[in-house]
Amino acid sequence: MGGGSMLPAIVVETLPRLTRAIQQLAKHPDDDAAYTLADELTGITAMVAEKFTNDRTAEGIQKAQQLTVGCVSLGLDEELPNQDDLAALDLLIEEGAEHAFQVGFRMIKDLVAMPEDALVGEYDSDPVYAQRRLRDKFFDICLADANQNWNGSERYLAQLKQRKEVQAVVRLANWLRRHNTAGPVKDADLNAEGVIALAIIFAVEGISHVVARTGQKEFERFVKAVRKDKPDYEAGWAQLVAQVPVQHHSVLLERINSYRETCTVLQSIKGRTAMKTLFAELENYAGSELDADYS
Repeated sequence: MGGGSMLPAIVVETLPRLTRAIQQLAKHPDDDAAYTLADELTGITAMVAEKFTNDRTAEGIQKAQQLTVGCVSLGLDEELPNQDDLAALDLLIEEGAEHAFQVGFRMIKDLVAMPEDALVGEYDSDPVYAQRRLRDKFFDICLADANQNWNGSERYLAQLKQRKEVQAVVRLANWLRRHNTAGPVKDADLNAEGVIALAIIFAVEGISHVVARTGQKEFERFVKAVRKDKPDYEAGWAQLVAQVPVQHHSVLLERINSYRETCTVLQSIKGRTAMKTLFAELENYAGSELDADYS
């Protein structure tokens, strides 16, 4: 490649943190520490093989070893985000590799406990599925070859950020369901975006109802009222925001901004669009959160 290449030289070689910590032992020899650490890692690997891979086969034990490397490294990165590899070695010697492994594993467990998307179903709380998701995520993030580059900690942080955003959406939807004016909605299945859409659409009427679930009859009443009274949408939204606890405001305000510009239901109500067409459009937003109440 000549000097005119457009490719920036930003490929950073990063071996797993555990490998880098062990490499420090060569520069700071300590036979006792090395022996203890090796013993501990063998013990963790045996436990991982028994629970997650297969302790009867060479492949199972090798996979367990790779999971151990990644999980200990994840824990070290979490405990010592801005410190050098010697600090990581010190932590392994003082606190033990088991400690770092437990920190990493707890991070995976916490990640898996958070919703992955805004459609939450009954199986999400099923213990068999929960166990499977834990195992899948453990492999996804922690499978690391000790001698090859690993970016599990970056992937973990990216997924954590994404899941926190989803969790905020689900929490707002759950609040709206609990405070649904017609009575709490207790379904196990939740379309969080659908719930939020209904609340924002119905808020424009300005009667300070919280609507988390609706049917066709109630929607027809709403459309007629909005066409007759021509309420100020912004005032209705301000009322809704005032009712909702402040920790949910950032999600709610972001959705209101989006619906203000793009919600076809709210735009069409102002015209003469037929009720049937409007209800079909509402279904696009609310999904499974609509009651089938047509007689």
